[in-house]
Amino acid sequence: MEVTPSPIATLDLLVHSLLVPLALWILVSGIDDLFIDAICFFTYISDRAWHPGRWRQQELHDALAAPQKRIAIFVPLWQEESVIRQMVSNNVNQIEYLSYDLFLGVYPNDTPTLTAARELEATFANVHTAVCGNPGPTSKADCLNWIYQRMLAFEREHQVRFEIIATHDAEDVVHPIALHWMNYHCDVYDMVQVPVLPLPTPIQSWTHGIYCDEFAEFQTKDMPGRQILGGFIPSNGVGTAFTRYAMERLAERTGRIFEPECLTEDYENGLKLHFLGCPQLFMPVQMQGGQPVATREYFPQTIKGAIKQRTRWVTGIALQSWERHGWRGSIGTVYWMWRDRKGLVGNPVSMLTSLMFVYGLLTWTWCRVTGVQWGLQGIASGMPTFVLLSFTSSMQFVHLGVRAWCTARIYGWSYASAVPIRAMLANYINFRATAGAVWRFAKSKVDGKPLVWLKTDHSYPALAAVGQRRRLGEILVTAGRISTAQLEWALRTKPQQVRLGEHLVRSRLLTEQQVYQALSLQASIPLLHIDPRRIRASTARALPVHVVEQWRVVPYQVAGGFLFLACAESPSESMKAELGKFTKLDIRWQLVTASNFAELRQALL
Repeated sequence: MEVTPSPIATLDLLVHSLLVPLALWILVSGIDDLFIDAICFFTYISDRAWHPGRWRQQELHDALAAPQKRIAIFVPLWQEESVIRQMVSNNVNQIEYLSYDLFLGVYPNDTPTLTAARELEATFANVHTAVCGNPGPTSKADCLNWIYQRMLAFEREHQVRFEIIATHDAEDVVHPIALHWMNYHCDVYDMVQVPVLPLPTPIQSWTHGIYCDEFAEFQTKDMPGRQILGGFIPSNGVGTAFTRYAMERLAERTGRIFEPECLTEDYENGLKLHFLGCPQLFMPVQMQGGQPVATREYFPQTIKGAIKQRTRWVTGIALQSWERHGWRGSIGTVYWMWRDRKGLVGNPVSMLTSLMFVYGLLTWTWCRVTGVQWGLQGIASGMPTFVLLSFTSSMQFVHLGVRAWCTARIYGWSYASAVPIRAMLANYINFRATAGAVWRFAKSKVDGKPLVWLKTDHSYPALAAVGQRRRLGEILVTAGRISTAQLEWALRTKPQQVRLGEHLVRSRLLTEQQVYQALSLQASIPLLHIDPRRIRASTARALPVHVVEQWRVVPYQVAGGFLFLACAESPSESMKAELGKFTKLDIRWQLVTASNFAELRQALL
């Protein structure tokens, strides 16, 4: 009499049949990871041995002292009205570099973001709006191309030239000295990538913790590995600087610097510049004051958001890149293509391996409780299979250990202790993203329709998370206006009732304009010189005279529903609240020098 096997026995047979092929894949992929782990370890040890702290300090000094090339920062936007105001205000306050402009790319059918961008343009002299020619969302690359055209028009209008182009997103916290490093390294390299690391979140934020783990590992291990082995450096999309020469090389054939059909235009440009022979640099993660010199941001904190973002990454990096470039290039280039694309197989395999592990654990526990023989017990009798599984399992533990070390280096060991748990969740998210990417890519080919921007919702950290307002002396030193010794002398000799800026001007160490440029950075308020002849008398009387005299402000423009006020000092919160009682218009502030304010006051009041 034939006995029908039970469902459990059938599952055991299926699991048993899959173990060896899965183990073989894990073996190949694991050896690949071990090779990069070894490179990472060697780099870390040699870096500490051959690049001591004094050498690092000298390089930092050289970077801060280097002549400042003009930098254009591109920020593509789609439905970012909730974060872009804070992003621009915070970064203008924090960035220590002086010669840069922000270009905000906005779609004409995104009215809330366009309104926010126009407000920022009216507030900050170095912020400019670039309205895309196509309604959104198209692709991030298409938005960036329109920003590039706006930059060219700006150059023609103002007779200036930007020598470096940097890319950032609406959720980015730019490190105060990142632009200094871009400026310094762009003397030698055509593309410079500053590290990108998520901001820390509580350990219970499991989804965001996956980004912390993976970016810490990627920026500590894979990116330096590419540099050492001569592979191409993919742009991370943010914190990337391109020389003008590199941009013009990218635009030679099509006139576009970013490929509109590419969902990961950053990766595409890194690969194309490598093929064009343009030298690339990834800046290794450096710690300063206990914090990494890196672009920081929050990544998706929900599983749905993470799957959406990673679907775009897999589509662009693995599928579109494969379609556009195949497997051409040197052995080193092909090797890194393999590492970037192996997730198409590796992500489903990792998910299946996790399911098999859970299944094996549950059935083993059940058999221990009931006394029934475990169906997978026979695996141990096959010595080659047992050795293979044991070796691959050991490699997985080593890899998790390396990831934990990379995470601990940035976020601490208590946070890194949850790496194994987050790795299980990451397997599920990456599997869903890979399946979704393959489906969307295949569907676009069948339908003949281009893939569109899969934008994720962004959040911006509170000011406390990114640092408070810096001191004036610190800004002046880091901007190269005065030396540390001069600052110490000024603080020591300054009369008690005299402000530092006034003392520096009186001592002829700085001009009034130089001091106010630093005050503008400190307060995140644009600095301009206002000609009193261009102010209407009716505008100057927009506020009562006693209010103007008390708070030392001059109304100089009414436009777009805003009342623009000139002041020689940063406005306090009480000042803003009091002045708001005397006008129904939203107030926008403009910093002017003390001498310019005196000129305005004498002519108008």
